[in-house]
Amino acid sequence: MQENVQENDEVTPEEITPDSAQENTQDEAAAESEASDSSASEETSKDSPAEEIDPWEALEIEAAKWKDQAIRTAAELDNYRKRMSREKLDAVRYGNQSLLEELLPVLDNFSMGMQAAAQEKGSMLFTGMEMVHKQLGEFLSSQSVEEIPAEPGSEFDVNVHDAIGQEASSEIEEGHIVRTMRKGYRIGDRLLRPANVIVSLGDQPQPESE
Repeated sequence: MQENVQENDEVTPEEITPDSAQENTQDEAAAESEASDSSASEETSKDSPAEEIDPWEALEIEAAKWKDQAIRTAAELDNYRKRMSREKLDAVRYGNQSLLEELLPVLDNFSMGMQAAAQEKGSMLFTGMEMVHKQLGEFLSSQSVEEIPAEPGSEFDVNVHDAIGQEASSEIEEGHIVRTMRKGYRIGDRLLRPANVIVSLGDQPQPESE
């Protein structure tokens, strides 16, 4: 009886189905593939170690960076010094600009007084006024104040001249100055006040009388 049971427990080759054999074959192939991939990755990691940066090359890169930063800083400092020097010079040059602008009308009135006193050039009054006028001119020169050129016949310049009138002239061409009504001044490259002038219209034909 027992022998019959044992014989029934044994698996005969006929009982192994094709599906079970195929599953076993697939499992074995997957295991072999995993093993080959693992060994390949290990060999790759051994063959290509991490690249190391050359210490001298790293030092050269760092030195170049600091050199560039030092050059930029030096250039910024030089520009700052130039700007401060220019602002200091402008402060000295134009510091009295408002005072000079207020002094110009006084100079105008003084010049008109001299024209009236010129009728008696030999008088003590005219001599004294002439000396004061000379001192005023020297003071303006010491402050870098210059008179704006506006001679008759010179070309009108809108930047430094102010046309307060026009008149016909057969001697002076159109667009040129006929005469100056009030002198103009500038300090350095700054305009204190423009020169008031009369501008020529050129030779205008006279209207025919009936």
